[in-house]
Amino acid sequence: MLPILSLMLLLAPLGPAADLNLKTVDPTGAGMDRERLSRIPSVMRKFVEDGKAAGIVTLVVRHGRVAEFSATGFQDLDKKTPMRTDSIFRIASMTKPVSSVAVIMLMEQGKLALIDPVEKYLPEFRSQKQKATCPPGSTESSCLIKPPHAVTLWDLLTHTSGVGGPKEATKPRTLAERVLGIAQLPLEFEPGTQWRYRTEGIDILGRIVEVVSGMPFDRFVQENIFTPVGMVDSSFFPLTEKLDRMATMYTESGGKLGQAADSRDTLYPSPGGGMLSTAADMARFYQMMLNKGVFNGRKIISSDSVALMTMNHVGNLQAGFAAGMGFGLGWGVVRDPKGAFRLCSVGSYGHGGAFRTYGWVDPPKDMVRVIMLQRTNGGGDVADEINAFLAMAAAAINQ
Repeated sequence: MLPILSLMLLLAPLGPAADLNLKTVDPTGAGMDRERLSRIPSVMRKFVEDGKAAGIVTLVVRHGRVAEFSATGFQDLDKKTPMRTDSIFRIASMTKPVSSVAVIMLMEQGKLALIDPVEKYLPEFRSQKQKATCPPGSTESSCLIKPPHAVTLWDLLTHTSGVGGPKEATKPRTLAERVLGIAQLPLEFEPGTQWRYRTEGIDILGRIVEVVSGMPFDRFVQENIFTPVGMVDSSFFPLTEKLDRMATMYTESGGKLGQAADSRDTLYPSPGGGMLSTAADMARFYQMMLNKGVFNGRKIISSDSVALMTMNHVGNLQAGFAAGMGFGLGWGVVRDPKGAFRLCSVGSYGHGGAFRTYGWVDPPKDMVRVIMLQRTNGGGDVADEINAFLAMAAAAINQ
């Protein structure tokens, strides 16, 4: 019989991981098959050779240990600059879960409630109308009604708000200007009745963070998320001293990759899609979520908040951009076996970005998966590179 102390140690749950050791790749410690993991960069290299991507970074973490971390192809095709594991990417909508955590932090501080109406913090939304069915011959402006209930923070986090996207003649100079333009548009449907993905909703939440915290959005995120989680290469604006690590954006046309237009002239930090980051930084953020809100010994959010954010909040509404998906508070969530087509467990969660950056947290597997590239078109959340990477990483689990 084992001594009582030894038995207690065996049964005790593992404590939260410390900062990820990204300099040591340890497949064995992660309980993964080294040979199977070695296939990942090989397959990613084939995507590069076939002209599907200029370069790709992949990162797999399990049991708090880095199991695979590689870069293949080029950061810049024309200059033949090799892709690096610390290359910096425009992660677009991968920003949304980070912004959602900022909202949850303020909830935990007692400064807002998720059931609060947006107009409580942003008065410009008090007169917002909702589109209604128009009789033949009538104009849209004559068919606007008062919404059955005001849009709430919960509606925005779950993409069930009905907010629309303004056609801006000029670029907003501030987040406040951006949100004012959204407030002037009617809702597209009754809040809570449909799922429709909207970056505008997360930008509204970011503005609420500014109003409630009294800080610019990017400063709040820097001080409360980036710094404590050790996301040293994450920002909302390109940093001059790090431009040599910025991956170039490409688009595909006629079977060939060409450089896409530079989109670095944003005047305000976009909560819905403005972050720049690395695979390593995003893995730290995901590991914090996997650790139930704790990273490197510091509590970022509570375990209850992690559970709340990562459960399906939209019932049977058609949601997400892949089969079997529901939606939580800022996260896509696998809600049924159809969502396991890439070996993602039911209950796992993640988010992608328009430029084919993608991250996934799989609590049943105690696993984080991150893939980064820069391409503007084709495939979205179910791009071939993403599907192949997620499945190959999970298939390498030994124990």
